[in-house]
Amino acid sequence: MTTIDLGPAGLALLAPLSRVSDADLDRETPCEGRTVGQLIQHLVGLSLAFRAAAGKDFGPLTDTSPDGDGWPELEDGWREALQEQVPAMVEAWRRTSAWQGMTRAGGIDLPGEVCGRVALDELVLHGWDLARATGQSYELDDHTAEACLGFVSTFEASGTPGLFGPAVEVADDAPLLDRLVARAGRDPQWAPS
Repeated sequence: MTTIDLGPAGLALLAPLSRVSDADLDRETPCEGRTVGQLIQHLVGLSLAFRAAAGKDFGPLTDTSPDGDGWPELEDGWREALQEQVPAMVEAWRRTSAWQGMTRAGGIDLPGEVCGRVALDELVLHGWDLARATGQSYELDDHTAEACLGFVSTFEASGTPGLFGPAVEVADDAPLLDRLVARAGRDPQWAPS
């Protein structure tokens, strides 16, 4: 079993999040048809759900998708919620027990080791999405990016509905982060219109 520290991914997400202004909330994101506000609310829900999954705390948070009815609109208190919930989620995945045995997320039973990688993927890719949508840089260490790319590469390059779009072609020697987001179906050069 291989565990991954989600701490760097959490910090890489919280950095651009701390600079999001109210004027940014209606901006488009690389997540087709989703606004920055909707992306942030998605992060609120998934941070709770993946913390519960790490603790094997089965119930409403793990039994249903946090956005099963579509991505919800942003609720008040999101800044404080994510400043608290992302570190709590990261800490929950630092326990070896989170990575062992079976757990549940989004109503799907899966091995803890797989769920931890999904949690990493959510933090990394949506951190990049948020930074891009708000015109900010996104800084991620190579070790975390490599771990995330390893996970994303296990899926079909043609895309996986609900998870990834079709991979975007980039040069083999493209920067690691560009290769990661491209493999996840995002254009590394994406910018808001």
